[in-house]
Amino acid sequence: MDYPILSIIVFLPLLGALLLQFVPREKANLIRGIALITTLAGLALGIPILTDFTAGQSAMQFVEKQVWVPGLGISYYLGLDGLSMPLFLLTLVLTVISVLASWSIKERVRQYFSLLLLLEVGMLGTFVALDLILFYVFWELVLIPMFFIIGIWGGENRNYAALKFFLYTLAGSVLMLVGILALYFTSGLNTFDMVQLMQSGYKHYLSTFIFATFFLGFAVKVPMWPFHTWLPDAHVQAPTAGSVLLAGILLKMGTYAFVRIIMQIMPGEFVRFAPYIAVLAAISIVYGAYAALSQSDLKKLVAYSSVSHMGYVMLGLASLTQISINGAVLQMVNHGLITGMLFLLVGYIYERTHTRDIAKLGGLSIKIPILGGMFIFAALASLGLPFLSGFVGEFLVLLGSYQVYKVYTILGVLTLALGAFYLLRAVQNAFYGMPPASMEDFKDMSGREFISLIPLVALIVVFGVYPKPLLQYIDPAVSAVLQMIRGS
Repeated sequence: MDYPILSIIVFLPLLGALLLQFVPREKANLIRGIALITTLAGLALGIPILTDFTAGQSAMQFVEKQVWVPGLGISYYLGLDGLSMPLFLLTLVLTVISVLASWSIKERVRQYFSLLLLLEVGMLGTFVALDLILFYVFWELVLIPMFFIIGIWGGENRNYAALKFFLYTLAGSVLMLVGILALYFTSGLNTFDMVQLMQSGYKHYLSTFIFATFFLGFAVKVPMWPFHTWLPDAHVQAPTAGSVLLAGILLKMGTYAFVRIIMQIMPGEFVRFAPYIAVLAAISIVYGAYAALSQSDLKKLVAYSSVSHMGYVMLGLASLTQISINGAVLQMVNHGLITGMLFLLVGYIYERTHTRDIAKLGGLSIKIPILGGMFIFAALASLGLPFLSGFVGEFLVLLGSYQVYKVYTILGVLTLALGAFYLLRAVQNAFYGMPPASMEDFKDMSGREFISLIPLVALIVVFGVYPKPLLQYIDPAVSAVLQMIRGS
């Protein structure tokens, strides 16, 4: 391409956010429309990324590189490969859906959509940045708008949840910055260029310390047990779009960073500590499922299920096999689609019923049958029903991890059964039986809500039936990662 397509897509939402500042605050529909057009334009510009991306190639594509701070070796360096491209496009899709899901926001509409667009800039930039300082800038940029989105438009305990989210993720980011600076000063290359650092075969006596700073920073974002405690509060208190993007994108930033930075720049350290990461991943799988089992709040149940599902992703990465890492990256995308859909539906249900208490939601399939059917579909995808995308990723993870960690894999398989139990029980209690006498008659799904869900349904089915198109992009990049690990 002769034009900087990645820069245009990344910074287009910033242009939209600036444009919103010139719209009178009382013109709420115009504000919503500009935000929607901006995100749709970004998604449209993402189509050439998909069509022009060369499958079977592990090298970076759509590369943009300019010296930024020459004296310090900092560059404006962007690019995509088979690891980042699916997550980049997933971000574009989920942000459009999040704008549609936010149509019911009535207070401070201009500020809300401005922050949502700013959040998109940070998320997109994280997946294309190939300079560590640039990566850190985008990573930190995500923190600010999400803090305000939770703190201003969240639930009753929004201030507590927003502050907890901010402190946990800021602590992780500070540790990551320490690791970035230590890597710079000990590499001897005088550069923050991630590709150059990957190719350098980096080794140093401070490697373990640097690994620890990166690990803690990324583990908080995933989040892995025991760094997960900010997640349920943030999810429960966040508005619907905030929960969708938290689950769909922000958690994936953590797992993506493990692959992009630790596994490729410090492969020897990752191999050394992989057994311990696998232990934490196995605990996350089991703990998240048991915590979800005990929840009466539908949103908190989905939040704890995310801890369990992200444990499978980390187990796949720690197993260091071609199959398991392919499955882990595929599951990052699948989890974003499925759990994003679940949080979207919980938000739509709450807008009607004003409760998330499962015991008070009996018989919803009678009152809102289409919404109920959509939730059941998403729950079946989440529990791993064959021919839906949730099955494929976890199956590959377990198939690959069994070659390395048999006990953890067996625990993972048993936990899948537990996941099916708590999801089906929630479906039964909330959507079947007779509705409470106090429950009103609700309007079923609106056209806007239906449109926001259809892309997710389609992708969950397509990737569940035929995941090859996605795997053909992921597999060569995974092969390059494993080649670096073997070379270490």
